[in-house]
Amino acid sequence: MGTRAGAVALAVLGMGTAGYGLRAAGYGSPAVEAQAPFATPSFHHLHLNSVNPDAAIEFYTKAFPSTASTTFGGQPALASPNRVLLLFNKVTAPPATQPQTAFWHFGWHVADVRATLDRYLQQNVPLLPLYTGVGTNTVFVSSDTYPGAGGVLGLTRTQVDEARAKGVKPNRGAGFAYLRGPDDALVEYQGNMPAERFNHVHMYQDQPFCAQLWYQRHLHVSSKPSGRTDANCRVERGPDKTLPALDWDGMYRTPSITTTAFGDVSLFWYMNQTGTPAAPSRGHLMDHIALGVRDLDAWIAKLTREGVTFLSDLSAPAVTGSLRAVMIEGPSREAIELVEVKQP
Repeated sequence: MGTRAGAVALAVLGMGTAGYGLRAAGYGSPAVEAQAPFATPSFHHLHLNSVNPDAAIEFYTKAFPSTASTTFGGQPALASPNRVLLLFNKVTAPPATQPQTAFWHFGWHVADVRATLDRYLQQNVPLLPLYTGVGTNTVFVSSDTYPGAGGVLGLTRTQVDEARAKGVKPNRGAGFAYLRGPDDALVEYQGNMPAERFNHVHMYQDQPFCAQLWYQRHLHVSSKPSGRTDANCRVERGPDKTLPALDWDGMYRTPSITTTAFGDVSLFWYMNQTGTPAAPSRGHLMDHIALGVRDLDAWIAKLTREGVTFLSDLSAPAVTGSLRAVMIEGPSREAIELVEVKQP
């Protein structure tokens, strides 16, 4: 159960020798000493639940060769070259992926999406097709079908028919694609980018514009102005689904927020795809994201004043290491950990 900040206890994230080495190398804490107390946090890690963390890490190091197996705070981890971690918590049963939480999938930049696709085919990596809106046709890379229009990623079925009638041709260049990772994880890879790295967490928000205001107000993230305020941030979901998409009938892509970033890791938001509010993320495959802050006590005091919901459990606070952390809840019940990260 969530508690308000006035009654919060600090959780402590353990830091063993290997974890300390990562901290000294700057993982999760680029230029953190130079931050003002309330500078925009850095992206520290994505925390996944897994029945076999070692096997999962082995899969990701093969799928994304720039990554490396490591540990952090006594937990198995995957290190991306941009100082971002995937942490794995071992569970005894397959982690839940339903009901849908605010977390949809996570993604990587790759240097060459076509070469990456060819390698995955050779390695028998599970790939997920994208439906194009032309019968049951599918492609593996988004740019192999009709490009979007009007600033929306994808076309409605009517627009697909119009594109076919006009003889529009796919771009066939860089695009986005998906693979199925361990524990039923949905992973996007996108290219062609300057370097391979962990790049984003794609989310569903019950109200994207209201969520944007929440992240700006409480976590000091900068994003493209929407012109929305608390008075008018609640909007209806766009009426039309667009393709390509993982579902044969498409997906809702309006409204969306595309520029919420913590360092070089972005949070992309589409509107909730169903009429059911997002479920809490704790205990699901994508359990929470973690952000690095310099002065945790100052952040706790600030978020207390602002009425943010804390998820830290008073009945069982962890006190087994040197990295302090506290868990808060985002606007669509996503768990967000704030980790106090300082240079040694």
